[in-house]
Amino acid sequence: MDSNLAIKMCPLFAGLNNGDLAALLKISRRSEVPKGTILFSEGEDARGFYVPVSGKIKIYKVTPEGRERVLRIAEPGRTFAESAIFDLGIYPANAATLERSILLFFPKQEVLHLLKSNVHLAINMIGGISRLLREFMDQMEAIAFRDVPSRLARYLLDLAETSGNRVELPLSKTQLAVNLGTVSETLSRTFRKMVDDKLIRVQSRTIDILNIDGLVSLADRYKE
Repeated sequence: MDSNLAIKMCPLFAGLNNGDLAALLKISRRSEVPKGTILFSEGEDARGFYVPVSGKIKIYKVTPEGRERVLRIAEPGRTFAESAIFDLGIYPANAATLERSILLFFPKQEVLHLLKSNVHLAINMIGGISRLLREFMDQMEAIAFRDVPSRLARYLLDLAETSGNRVELPLSKTQLAVNLGTVSETLSRTFRKMVDDKLIRVQSRTIDILNIDGLVSLADRYKE
């Protein structure tokens, strides 16, 4: 994926014309980052935000007991840390590369200057922020109104949108359980039930989707 395609895919930049995208690319800094690199830590002054062109980045917090909780995995075409430059000015979590990654970095002051000088760009980015908020609300609705099998089915279908019917889990099953608002034992039982129902086949972190219609039906189910 090239830099231009990566930012075109971002919900934050949806609706921008080619001129606006070119202006954003002009202020960005592209770099190749090794696996295991800490990009920033919670509480640091926000210097800017990122868009992955390739690779995966985990956004996570560390509990007082020293345990990691992964909040999400940022992949190509998704911004991360964008809220920091519009909010309190500090990074609200930690970020580290899960594999060798190519990143676009957008410096805070240059982004703010660009927004002040380009009203069209600013208005469209406000729309992009609204789209991100809707995604967040959808996630909260899923936890509140859908059971664990429904949440897991939706998660696998989201992965399949870019990977096809064979997907690789980007998280350990323990981390995935936390992200889906459940515990490891419940998640393991849910995987086993999906296998028994011939919806999926599981080989470590590789999941083959065998019955896409059945998975869609399960994903759309609400709690009883």
